[in-house]
Amino acid sequence: MSAPRVEIVVDRRAARLWHRRLAERLAKSAQVRIRAAEGAQAFPPAVEWVLRLERALARQPRPRLCDAMAPPAPASDDFQPTIVVDCTGREPQAHADGARVLRPLYNGLPEELAAAAALLAGACPSIALQDMGAGGLAATGLPSLEGAEGLTGGLEAIFSRLTLLIERAILAPRRAGAPAPAAAAPKPIHAARFVLRNVARDCARRIYRLCCHSPHWRVGWRWIEGPGVLEAGDLSGAPFRALPDMGAAFAADPFPVSWRGKAYIFFERLEHRVGKGMIFAQEMSAAGPVGAPQLALEEPWHLSYPFLIEHGGALYMLPEASLSNAATLYRCVDFPSRWEPVAQLLSGIEAADATIFRHAERFWMTSVVREGVGGYSDTLAIHHAPDLFGPWQEHASRPVLVDSRCARPAGAVVAMDGALWRPVQDCAEGYGKRLALARIDALDQETFAQTVVKTIAPGPLWPGDRLHTLNRYGPLECIDGAVLTPKPRALRPLANALGGVRA
Repeated sequence: MSAPRVEIVVDRRAARLWHRRLAERLAKSAQVRIRAAEGAQAFPPAVEWVLRLERALARQPRPRLCDAMAPPAPASDDFQPTIVVDCTGREPQAHADGARVLRPLYNGLPEELAAAAALLAGACPSIALQDMGAGGLAATGLPSLEGAEGLTGGLEAIFSRLTLLIERAILAPRRAGAPAPAAAAPKPIHAARFVLRNVARDCARRIYRLCCHSPHWRVGWRWIEGPGVLEAGDLSGAPFRALPDMGAAFAADPFPVSWRGKAYIFFERLEHRVGKGMIFAQEMSAAGPVGAPQLALEEPWHLSYPFLIEHGGALYMLPEASLSNAATLYRCVDFPSRWEPVAQLLSGIEAADATIFRHAERFWMTSVVREGVGGYSDTLAIHHAPDLFGPWQEHASRPVLVDSRCARPAGAVVAMDGALWRPVQDCAEGYGKRLALARIDALDQETFAQTVVKTIAPGPLWPGDRLHTLNRYGPLECIDGAVLTPKPRALRPLANALGGVRA
């Protein structure tokens, strides 16, 4: 089968670096050219003013995907595309040679201005790729804005994920989705308000970080017989108790296990001063924690999310180590504090929160991936292998999902009522804000489908402003969440007045 010939049509007034990045990615598997044409509507001066101001204020300015690039040279007529990606925002016309015509949508609108409008209004737009011939959507997504600074960072997050959707729609087509809602175009005053709002937010963030540990996670645990969070769909039942607070360090990502007759909770411990996570283990009895937590695993890079799996009579750990650009499996050689690396399951990949489970006589691994830009919690990747040690290969749909509401794993996959269930993070309003329970409806090497059945937020049964991990081993069930924790004791009255510290 011959490689597709892809033509990317851009507004000659608004050719951007994301168009070049798209062309470079597609060029690995297709013949590609970029052609300039008249567009529907470029960014108004107010929006361009915000982008220029943010670049001027950036401490380390670098090329961004929303940066303008020189319009491409006039295209020759001897290139006959089979696929046209129309990024001009105009109403595309049927191609004379019957090429498939795709166009990006932002909140249901074809102009990039709709993406800027949503960001200026304080929201993240949905993105989609409309197939003009088939009359449906070839791909849809909801990017994550975590870590996105200002309008520039927001647009970069959107364009980076749109690039992935276009690549998937061309190289691994999927069924259409539902149309997205429309958004209004911004007025010039919105740009000024956006700048002022971001300045105020940055100041508040700086004050918060000066006064409080940010974020300060804590692990909750309980012994429970019968239905837990997954079965009940809420935090009801025996109350969760928090592991002892570690002051200048937080605890997150709990994974309970019982091994050789002893129950432990493995978790990420991060000292705020250092900013690097390590894996610790806390022994548990029926009455609660036994002694102090022990260091289980430390590497030169950040570690978190200590996923545990039993296989062949041994206990293994696959911690989150995306800064190493690998997913490394460790075997326990002296429980709970000695682990040795035994296999690099994935390499050359920025994969976070890798979670392994068995299904249909294969091993499956879900994770969220990132290629240097955009958020960390919106792009789901799936790999599969005949054995725990591999060889691991990527799912045919790449990426499987772009959705900040239900992509990022939040704990081990569990079989219940004849189906597999994924605890996932709902990061639509910020990293780790809520926990969601997703049922896997279809999974093989070509397809994946899931349904989010329940979303659980922190509240009276688990006070705080975040909830992002759920795991259970037998009767020991664990969650985590973040609370406001001031640094000096003198600030505790202020935190309490703001609704902060809770035991």
